[in-house]
Amino acid sequence: MRFANRFTSRRGLLLGTAAVSAGALVTGCTSNDPKDEEPAADTRPAADDKPGKQVTIGFAGPQADHGWLNAINDNAKNRAKKYSDVTLEITEGSNDTAQQIGQIETLINKKVDVLVILPADGKALTQVGLQAMRAGIPVINLDRIFNTPQAYRCWIGGDNYGMGLSAGHYIGEKLKGKTDARVIELAGLDNLELTKQRTQGFDDALKNYPNIKKVARQAADFTVESGQAKMAQLLQAQSKFDALWNHDDDQGVGALRAIEQAGRDDFMMVGGAGALSAFQAIKQDSGVLKATVLYPPTMAASAIDLARALGQSKGVGGLAEYEIPASITLYSAVVDKENVDQYMSTGFR
Repeated sequence: MRFANRFTSRRGLLLGTAAVSAGALVTGCTSNDPKDEEPAADTRPAADDKPGKQVTIGFAGPQADHGWLNAINDNAKNRAKKYSDVTLEITEGSNDTAQQIGQIETLINKKVDVLVILPADGKALTQVGLQAMRAGIPVINLDRIFNTPQAYRCWIGGDNYGMGLSAGHYIGEKLKGKTDARVIELAGLDNLELTKQRTQGFDDALKNYPNIKKVARQAADFTVESGQAKMAQLLQAQSKFDALWNHDDDQGVGALRAIEQAGRDDFMMVGGAGALSAFQAIKQDSGVLKATVLYPPTMAASAIDLARALGQSKGVGGLAEYEIPASITLYSAVVDKENVDQYMSTGFR
């Protein structure tokens, strides 16, 4: 029924526009003076901070066992508190597919107005996304994407390929004048598509710098412990290199421990995601970590904004369309000592 109402509303807007156009055509036939024509009123709804229709948003994500995932939850909660017309129904979060599906089905049965879902596994949870959409509950698919666009109304997430691209170009520009520069890569989990995308972006960026060669790559597990262990292996195998790109600031904490233990400071390091500890180290500028590439957890706050606008049948402020977009890809900005103060408040623990 909700979908029927939304489509009816949209159809009404379109019919209204057609009626205005017809009226303007009649006026044009009865007068040669263009000043007699009145412009059609702009009736497009826009998202804003003014209280509107009450909206209940269901939020379901994986277990917050990582700094970035914890920041996702915090961003969603804090953004919802900003609106007096939003009620947030948030699940406990689980990495168990069956359990997360059950949590989402509970939200569907509660008849929430909109669902925001960050699936632990996009492929495995596609069916429950479809279930919600078929029940008339629009879905904002956050970051890890479902297998079909039919399972969500809007997708918003980070740019993993762009993350690698930004890291590669930053390192490339810093090493531009160096002959036979050598770089290494500390990746994330290799069984995740996002890890492959980050590596592909990094490799594609480095193709623009013929003086640079990637001499080693090691996959870690997005944890402090794995970062330390895998970095220690890289350091032992590579006695000399000029730059390191680490995919994730959480595992970067362990990587920095290994670097310190090895007494190495003869290269620059670029991190990934945007942890507060990374921002602080970049600002202090006393170690190898010189920059990090963002994968912003603020996307969860934006997902709440989109869900609210969707629930209130509004568009997005700054855009001309009646509806919110079908997809939004966030930009992977590079944060270094020149702009770190600007981003410090967004850093996650």
